[in-house]
Amino acid sequence: MIPPLFLSLPGKSETAKHIVFMSGDEEYRSEECLSQLARVMSKHHGFKCTVLYSVAPDGTIDPGVANNIPGMEQLKTADLLICMLRFRNLPDSQMAYFDDYVKSGKPIIGLRTATHAFKIPAGAKYHSYSWENQGGFGKQILGETWIAHHGDHLVESTRAIPRADHPILRGITNVWVPSDVYTVGKIDGTVLLDGQVLRGMSPTDPPLEGAKNNPMMPLAWLRTSPKVFTTTMGSGLDFLNEDLRRLIINASYWLLGREVPKRARADVVGKYEPSPIGFGKHLTGKRPGDF
Repeated sequence: MIPPLFLSLPGKSETAKHIVFMSGDEEYRSEECLSQLARVMSKHHGFKCTVLYSVAPDGTIDPGVANNIPGMEQLKTADLLICMLRFRNLPDSQMAYFDDYVKSGKPIIGLRTATHAFKIPAGAKYHSYSWENQGGFGKQILGETWIAHHGDHLVESTRAIPRADHPILRGITNVWVPSDVYTVGKIDGTVLLDGQVLRGMSPTDPPLEGAKNNPMMPLAWLRTSPKVFTTTMGSGLDFLNEDLRRLIINASYWLLGREVPKRARADVVGKYEPSPIGFGKHLTGKRPGDF
């Protein structure tokens, strides 16, 4: 029997909302953190969850494979898409499902590298999604594309500072992540969190003085047309932070039209010891069922 090429986790009922997670980045361990998020949202919140991965010809997960994410047809029944992709160039047969979902107007959550999710050559059918085409999916749908590292990568960590009062921030009191702040331009939407650049890689480090925090960059924002929540946080190590997991849970509830819990349950399910960020540092030989 051929092992499945994506991960399926049940909802609490046959009518449970279906969340599809698309992972596919070489640096930040999306295959690990999205699998954990799916387990949390399936077990604690009753959502049906499907996790899609970049898969090599031998059936193992390899985020360096930029042209194959099996199971894209799962988007046909999705109520919410959560994606963390980087420079993918998927075949038209797979992109067609993504394109249909985006055009359906259903909600999307974009994490970190989703701002530069696709790198599709000019002349290709879905080149409009490429980050090189006027910002592509990141700019046109999520609200921003890749610009630069604002904080010093692997040197200056990030604390989230609330800018707005919104149900998505309910129960969120302490978001610190080791990932650096991304450079972000003017957002066509509501900024919920700003990113305070810290002097070092510890949550107790003080804010960096000077221009990097004056003003601070948007760190998480909400758009209502399209219905999208985006944050430039999102590495595997970032999701060790309970309130960051809670933030994505809250955003999912809100985007799906459900009441956001006062303090959504966000404790990890099973073991979660994410691998270090960096190219070529993913767990090798893993199949979807291993998550």
